[in-house]
Amino acid sequence: MTILRRVHLLRLCLLLPWLGLAVSAAAAPLPASEAERACWLAHTRERTRPNTEGLTSVDFSNLRDGYVVRSPFVVAFAVRGMGVAPAGTALPNTGHHHILIDTRLPLSLTDGIPFSDTHKHFGKGQTLTTLDLAPGEHTLRLLFADTKHRPYFVFSPEIRIKVAAKRGADPVRLDPADPRGCQAWYQEEQTRPRPPGEWVSVGNLRDGEPVVSPFALHFMVEGWGVCAAGEGPERTGHFLYEVRRDGKPVQTVDLSNGATQATLNLAPGNYQLRLRFVDAKSGRDLLPAYEAALPVVGQERM
Repeated sequence: MTILRRVHLLRLCLLLPWLGLAVSAAAAPLPASEAERACWLAHTRERTRPNTEGLTSVDFSNLRDGYVVRSPFVVAFAVRGMGVAPAGTALPNTGHHHILIDTRLPLSLTDGIPFSDTHKHFGKGQTLTTLDLAPGEHTLRLLFADTKHRPYFVFSPEIRIKVAAKRGADPVRLDPADPRGCQAWYQEEQTRPRPPGEWVSVGNLRDGEPVVSPFALHFMVEGWGVCAAGEGPERTGHFLYEVRRDGKPVQTVDLSNGATQATLNLAPGNYQLRLRFVDAKSGRDLLPAYEAALPVVGQERM
């Protein structure tokens, strides 16, 4: 395919949503290697188990305490019980994310969070970022704050990670003979930077990955910000998802409150998930929709 033709196809993909035509983006597939697929599926329940502690919480959806990563690495955000809106946009029950790096929680709940290398602001309504930290141990914590950057009493536990090295061109391979091979490969896979561009995705589940119900889905968007319905700024929208079975809608949920995750409770069966990122006023798709097969293989009492 010539470079010119690729440019034309890219322009067409960006134009179709504005014309009101349905387009979709393929979900990331399960790993092709048998060992890597087994490793990935061994962590499915950990990634999708709903958080039932408290009414409101924020957390890293792809990082855990003790992870060893290469830098730069991706950091994905999850908030439950509240919606996202960019800084300067005053909407009820909304806020935006901050990452505290190697620093403590602010002492004041009335002063705005400072802007510094240790206080990263995501006031455009971002759902993920890429950090580039020096090799060594670091602490990270998510803190949710209001339209004026004043912290809510909503923050994640502090986690400690180790940056082992700068990221090189060579990917981490899973060595089945190494008892630590799955752990090292999985942590690399979870934190590997995402492809450039503008896209919408489910961050914690891949195409055709079997799940146990109830399960949580974490939604991400790159190149745009999330904003609850209202007078939001430019280049923002919100998520809407549809679950279908045998071609018929089972659930259609418009997350107009700015939510970036959802908990689904479905009977065992084969479903299709379609995630859209839409304009708050017109409901028009802002990006190609994300589609994935969603097999539910069991149910668990919570």
